[in-house]
Amino acid sequence: MSHRVLAIVTDSLEGPEPIEQLRGEGTSGGEGVEVRVVVPAVEASPLRHTLGDIDEPRHRAEDRLRVSLQLLHDDGVEASGEVGDPDPVQAAQDALLKAPADEILIFERTDTQARWYEDGLFKRAQELLEPPLRLVVIESGADDGDHVVEVERAGPGTVNPNAGKEVGSAYLPGLTRADFAGMVAGVFGTIVAILLAAAAASGGGVTGWDAIAIGIAIAVTLLNMAHVVGLALFESVRYRGGFAKLFRDLALVGTPLAVLANLLILIFA
Repeated sequence: MSHRVLAIVTDSLEGPEPIEQLRGEGTSGGEGVEVRVVVPAVEASPLRHTLGDIDEPRHRAEDRLRVSLQLLHDDGVEASGEVGDPDPVQAAQDALLKAPADEILIFERTDTQARWYEDGLFKRAQELLEPPLRLVVIESGADDGDHVVEVERAGPGTVNPNAGKEVGSAYLPGLTRADFAGMVAGVFGTIVAILLAAAAASGGGVTGWDAIAIGIAIAVTLLNMAHVVGLALFESVRYRGGFAKLFRDLALVGTPLAVLANLLILIFA
C-alpha cells in the first residue's frame, strides 16, 4: 500500500531536494508514495489578507500548485493537488477530512525568505494535526532550485503547549494560569466597578461624573462577558492566538483601570 503524504506547500517547489523529501526514506522513483499537495490561497501581506481579497491569492496559489505538480510528475512522483484555505493548518485539516494521510510534510522557507504567515506554523500544526509531521525548511538557490537546510519531525498525536501550566477540573476546560487570572480579575473587578458606580450615583440626582461611572461599569461588564465567552469558544477549538491574548490582556489591564476610575469618581466627584 502506498505511503500517503499530504504536503502543505506555502510556495512553489523547485529542484530535486524537495522531491527527495516527498519520496521519503527508503523509496526510489516515487514508488510506494502517494502525494497530495495543498497550496494555501494566502495573501502576500497580513493587511491584504485581513481585507479579505480572495480571487488574486487563489490565482497565485493555483500557479504555485501547477508548478509544484509539474515538477513532481516530471520526476515520476504520483501526485495530485488542490488550493486550500488561507491558513496552512486549516488547509491541512480540510484535506484530512477528504482523505486520510500517513504523514504530513510542511514546506517552510528559511527565516530570511519566510512569508509572514509561516511564523509558528510547525508549532500550530503540532497542536492541531494528528498524523506524524515533518517540517522541511528550504532555501532558494541561485540556479539549481531549492535546497533543504533543516528537517524537523514530530510523532503522531497532538501536542498541548500548556501541559502542566493549566488550571482546570473535570467541570472546567483547561485554562492557562494567565487566562484563569484574567477571568478572575474580570469577574471580581466587574463587581467592584459596578458597586463603585452604584455608590457614586446613590447621592441623589445623577451628575455627569455619575453617568461616566455607570458607563465605565457597563463597558467593563460587556468587555469581560466577551472575554469569558470568547475564551470558551477559543478553547473549544484550541485557539490561543492573537485574539485570545487580546481579550486576556484587556481583562487584566482594562478591569483594574475601570475600578480605579470609578474609585476616583466616587472620592472626588
